[in-house]
Amino acid sequence: MNKRLISIFLGLLVLIIVVVLVLDFSSTKIENRNANPYEFNVDEFEKVDAELIHYRESKQIKLDAETLHGIAYHHGLIYLLQDSLLKIIDLDGHLINSFELNDEARTITVSKEGKILIAFKNYFDFYADDFTLLAESEHENDTSIFTSIALTANSIFVADAGNRRVIMYDESGKKTGEIGGETEKDSKHGFIIPSAYFDLAINNSGELWVVNPGKHQFQQYSLDGRLLGYWEKSSMKIDGFSGCCNPAHFCFLPNGDFVTSEKGMIRIKVHSPSGDLKSVVAPPSKFPEGIHAPDMCADEDGNIIALDFDLKMIRIFNLK
Repeated sequence: MNKRLISIFLGLLVLIIVVVLVLDFSSTKIENRNANPYEFNVDEFEKVDAELIHYRESKQIKLDAETLHGIAYHHGLIYLLQDSLLKIIDLDGHLINSFELNDEARTITVSKEGKILIAFKNYFDFYADDFTLLAESEHENDTSIFTSIALTANSIFVADAGNRRVIMYDESGKKTGEIGGETEKDSKHGFIIPSAYFDLAINNSGELWVVNPGKHQFQQYSLDGRLLGYWEKSSMKIDGFSGCCNPAHFCFLPNGDFVTSEKGMIRIKVHSPSGDLKSVVAPPSKFPEGIHAPDMCADEDGNIIALDFDLKMIRIFNLK
């Protein structure tokens, strides 16, 4: 009798173990798993209040290009670095002129007078408005990665992401100094550049502003390299910047407002000179399959011209 009871007990135990194993296997299938409570989810932050969006997309110019590198604007014309070319097109996408480049360009800017600066990996070329070469800088070291370039009447400034510095030049292409990005005398760091996103620009008042992307910070410098001030906005919310290195690109509106674009959670926004959010230009829903932050420039009327690297098109946004 005892042997029979023991056999029944062992049989039930084996059955229970089999049932538990089957249930456990079924529950761990991907389609049956419970949501991970620790999963990082940005859906909440991708939603943008419609009242914050003061711009509408008015035009798209599709580009037939293998690679796109950068964009600038001057007097009704768009200057586009495409493949191994500099293309000059109007706001309807019609080709006005085209120039072959001898190297892979990285970034471009055009002065008020129409002078053109094109930066390559570790040097730049300076052209007159008719594309006559005015100057060529010396090549920097192999670790240099030039990501942005700007000029005033007498000076040229280049963001070197590879060496975490801003290099200063005169108009002949001769180096005159460097900016390291320290915000305080006893600061232990300067520019924090986790990846090759490092932008700078000069506004209509002649002020030099540089992004310190690892700190989500804008820093203002005098034209001889002295720090004058800074503002920063670190936040996942719509009024700030997040991730390893944002904002990725920026430009200025005619009134001095900052137009910013971000990678990761792609969006374009307008901030005041003190850093306050003024408007959303394009929320993340405008870039559903996006990977790269758009490069940008603005025209005289404050319309924002964005270069969408993923869709290979120019997208123009106007105030509503």
